Amino acid sequence: MNLERLVAVSGRPGIYRMAANRPNGLILEELDSKKRMFASGRVHQFTPLESISIYTEDEQDTVDLKQVFRNMFSQLEQLPTPTSKAKPQELRSYFLEILPSHDTDRVLISDIKKIIKWFNFLNDRGIIDLEPDPVVEEETSTEEENTEA
Repeated sequence: MNLERLVAVSGRPGIYRMAANRPNGLILEELDSKKRMFASGRVHQFTPLESISIYTEDEQDTVDLKQVFRNMFSQLEQLPTPTSKAKPQELRSYFLEILPSHDTDRVLISDIKKIIKWFNFLNDRGIIDLEPDPVVEEETSTEEENTEA
């Protein structure tokens, strides 16, 4: 799952792929139609999904949105995602199942609604999976030491 170029845009529903960066805004691409449009930085705020983290009460303090999406995807059969219009108690209890260590004081119901909307949007388009991102491995060369006896 690669969230690198995906952004949420204030005032526009859904998630977009950033096609290009301009000094006064972004050129966005719709995930379905691949139609491109310009969104002004003066009118909209852009939030890259890769930069979003969820507050936790653990020692690590936050969990990446990518990990939350993986948790939601892996438990999809046993625990279907509620609609974003569900009651706040249902949303909170669902999120406690998905991420038990989330900070209930700092993670608001509105945040949970957004995460559920984004998850459903991306999952419907087949973008969410459990595959780990490819990691570029550093080549380490070891030199054999010659020892004479």
